[in-house]
Amino acid sequence: MIIDFHTHLFPRQIRKNRERFFSGEPAFELLYKPEKSKLCGGTDIIAAMDEDGVDKSVVFGFPWQDEDLSRRHNDYILATAERSNGRLIGFACFDVMAENALSEARRCLEAGAGGIGELALYRSGIDGEALDRLGPIMEAAKEFDAPVLIHTNEPVGHMYPGKTPVTPDQIWNLVARFPENKVVLAHWGGGIFFFHMLKKQAKELLENVYYDTAASPYLYDKRIYREACDIIGPEKVLYGSDFPLLRPMRYFKEIAGAGLSEEEANKILGESAARVLGIES
Repeated sequence: MIIDFHTHLFPRQIRKNRERFFSGEPAFELLYKPEKSKLCGGTDIIAAMDEDGVDKSVVFGFPWQDEDLSRRHNDYILATAERSNGRLIGFACFDVMAENALSEARRCLEAGAGGIGELALYRSGIDGEALDRLGPIMEAAKEFDAPVLIHTNEPVGHMYPGKTPVTPDQIWNLVARFPENKVVLAHWGGGIFFFHMLKKQAKELLENVYYDTAASPYLYDKRIYREACDIIGPEKVLYGSDFPLLRPMRYFKEIAGAGLSEEEANKILGESAARVLGIES
């Protein structure tokens, strides 16, 4: 079973008239103002999954500042997942700093969302205030045994739209604050998986932390798969495409050429995700 843990879907009215949604939403404008930034819906992702051989995908929306828009987008995600005959797993996405963040998280989890995310703090990074706001959300996720997907990125290197001011200290403080939650750090956790090699604290602290591969072909050499398997094991690595940014086949080619065993590749491509999501393979 191949499971894509990181994909974005948008309802038709946003796909057709994205400019109408830039006002008051600087993060959305930054990421999606360029015409080359693709916006896709439910039929688009199912077609891509069929073409590239993906069995299931985790789908989510965008952390809108507008609370009503966030609610409507989550409704679209949940409805699309429900119509997919089990192929799409909807996650609840919202602005962590919004007043309705906790109620929206609970509403979606009670409606059948498989998890929460991708939660992104594009302006502040994961600072102290963000951690305080995350507290009750993480409690709700723990109550539902739901994974929480957090946007992270490497703190060095080239700049690009969506690269946040997050630091390794902030990521460390996040997992230290919520050690009992199942946390998935997007984009390889900004490289923090390297610190699993520390002799003290790290292995225990990062026990419930997983890392997705979203945007990896743009960010890292394919050797990262081999290095990650050696440091944390393939059980901790979850294939995620960031679709429609990249198609699944791009990742499959990199994984095939990364020097992994068949067992390691199978875990990355779906077995590990199935365990995190509670799916029987």
